[in-house]
Amino acid sequence: MDVVKYVETAQSGVDDALSAASGAEPQAFLQELAAHLGRLAQEAAQQAVLATPAAALEPGGDGATAGPGVHYLHGLARISTAIDEALAAVRRDILTAQPDGARPSAVLKEALESVRRHIAAGIEMRTLYQHTTRFDEATKEYVRAVTEYGAQVRTLEEFFDRLIIVDDIAFISANEDRTTAISITEPTIVRFLRDTFDKAWDRAKPFPFVPLHAAKAADDVMPAIRESICRLLVEGYSDKAIARRTGISERSLQAHIAAIKQDLGALNRLQLGYLLGRNEATYVL
Repeated sequence: MDVVKYVETAQSGVDDALSAASGAEPQAFLQELAAHLGRLAQEAAQQAVLATPAAALEPGGDGATAGPGVHYLHGLARISTAIDEALAAVRRDILTAQPDGARPSAVLKEALESVRRHIAAGIEMRTLYQHTTRFDEATKEYVRAVTEYGAQVRTLEEFFDRLIIVDDIAFISANEDRTTAISITEPTIVRFLRDTFDKAWDRAKPFPFVPLHAAKAADDVMPAIRESICRLLVEGYSDKAIARRTGISERSLQAHIAAIKQDLGALNRLQLGYLLGRNEATYVL
């Protein structure tokens, strides 16, 4: 197939998916969209490989084009460079969704000066974390600092994969280990991703500082975390996937599951799945 025709066909498929998703759950659709765009990017790269210099497909290269305004970024160095270039040119706002629980303290400290500089320049900044970050001291210190600058931070029990939107360009992961990403400038898709972020933001809770103790933070967010774990168990997700989506370790997940089993009187995981799956069984903490 001619590459130009392939790209046009691929873009039409994305447009159709966007139209069909108007009533879908934002988290679920965004994950499907990321996977779909990743497949398009890989297929487009294969179509174009004979006509594209090899260096363009190497990590750190310019990346392959999956369609108008949809670009495949291969390798961590290339992803980092593309995001840095977008941040250097930002004019209006920066939206970020950071899953997987607390981020390393060194990363947070390094980000502080960038946040201060952007806020001072009049850039709006909003960040979504998962509820589990409320138990992390480094994250609490970071959030306290950036909110004093003027940034806004909220948390959710679980949400879609990593998302960064800088003005009119969006970045999403295209594979599980996030060594591949997609940069998107196509207005329809960016608009959809912004709307998805805003819906998640509306459901999220402001990051609290009082009380500071983890025990009190648990009172605020643990019911939502446990509810998500139960739902994901019923839906058949693996322990690894559940831990990742809720931002906790697999060891912590096992502790939660053990507590849920005890509360419901389940003797094993099979019985737990049965009890959770019954329409009349409602898990209450």
